[in-house]
Amino acid sequence: MEVIESKKEDYTAPEIVVGRDWEDYKIFGTKGTIYIGKHLVGTGEDAHLTTPVLLDVLRPHIITLTGKRGTGKSYSMGIFAEEILKLPEDIRENLCAVIIDTQGIFWTMKQPVEYSPYMREWNIEPKGFDVKVYVPEGQKEIFKEAGVVFDGTFSISPEQLSYSDWLFVFGIEMTDILGVLLQRVLSKRIFKTIEEIINEIKKIEGFEKEKLALENFFEATKHWGIFGEQKMPQLLLPGKVSIIDVSLTPQSIRALLVALISRMIIYERTIARRQEEYEKISGEKKYKIPMCWLMIDEAHNFIPNVGTTAATEPLMKIVKEGRQPGISLVLATQQPYKLHPDALSQCDLIISHRLTSKDDIEALKSIMQTYIIFDITKYMDELPRVKGVALILDDNSERLYKIRIRPRMSWHAGSSPVALKSRVL
Repeated sequence: MEVIESKKEDYTAPEIVVGRDWEDYKIFGTKGTIYIGKHLVGTGEDAHLTTPVLLDVLRPHIITLTGKRGTGKSYSMGIFAEEILKLPEDIRENLCAVIIDTQGIFWTMKQPVEYSPYMREWNIEPKGFDVKVYVPEGQKEIFKEAGVVFDGTFSISPEQLSYSDWLFVFGIEMTDILGVLLQRVLSKRIFKTIEEIINEIKKIEGFEKEKLALENFFEATKHWGIFGEQKMPQLLLPGKVSIIDVSLTPQSIRALLVALISRMIIYERTIARRQEEYEKISGEKKYKIPMCWLMIDEAHNFIPNVGTTAATEPLMKIVKEGRQPGISLVLATQQPYKLHPDALSQCDLIISHRLTSKDDIEALKSIMQTYIIFDITKYMDELPRVKGVALILDDNSERLYKIRIRPRMSWHAGSSPVALKSRVL
């Protein structure tokens, strides 16, 4: 039985709830939590599993999910999604999740995992989940040929992009001649197609060399597969998990899509939060926009420690202000030292699988709190050398835990391929 310490008082519980302070635990107990693993007691190979570890989903959280390649970051993110879909209906209908899939590995959540004896130890059965997978409209044939199962397509319109968005996408400076010409074009009117923008560029007098370069930039966008007539699907649906597969999309375009989705989530949840407050006062019930869990793989590419991307500003807005409108953010990265330091410092939960890079460990050291007794390296060294083990730094209960993540119920496509195809018995 784990003793959980608090500044106010200590209490004893048959489970560990991370992300929930003592006051909320007294009110809610374990209601509104998801099961992510078990507590590890002991060090190294002598460590053994004890009490369940639950994660609070009643409140918004900023979570960094990290670890070197192959230690279980994407696997763990899939577990978050599974557990949200398993919640009781009265809680599930108030939540939704959006996963930005940069590796094309989450669509397999629709299928149950192959049963293994290891699952028996955890009392877990294989299960597929009704996740909604969306791919860019212009790439749907490629996904079909690859056998990827998806539910719909999406595209965006040029009118959704601001001047600064185009600068980020093309890597153009505002003060460059191309930046000046672009501003001149975009200030004319609202453009609904790429062809309309190209025709407007051609109308500019002079600057023939620069005009041609700018035209070529926009001609290239036709091959990205993201501009079209199919609008972005409704993502904030009660009790749903939506997967946006951008695995075949260039990084600068991924950042643009993350920026647009983040802005949409901020806008819709800000409006919803006002409605929720009004409902408390008036008693009127309206259609509910659920609280959102936005989960981003390879997050350091969108919110880096050096420079900016199209996604940096809206993501930092969620980091700093997302709790009030009810937006949780999960930033998964192999390299926490490449993640924006403000994003790291604002996290109330850090889930770290094994790290060995000095730079990455130093990044975690830089945000260690006074309640952590020893150097983070000591805790890392005490983890057994098996997949799925992690440290959780919980700013809510002001504790550090060693855990092992539970097995997935759905199929995980994120493992490395093996050259030997036959089974080794």
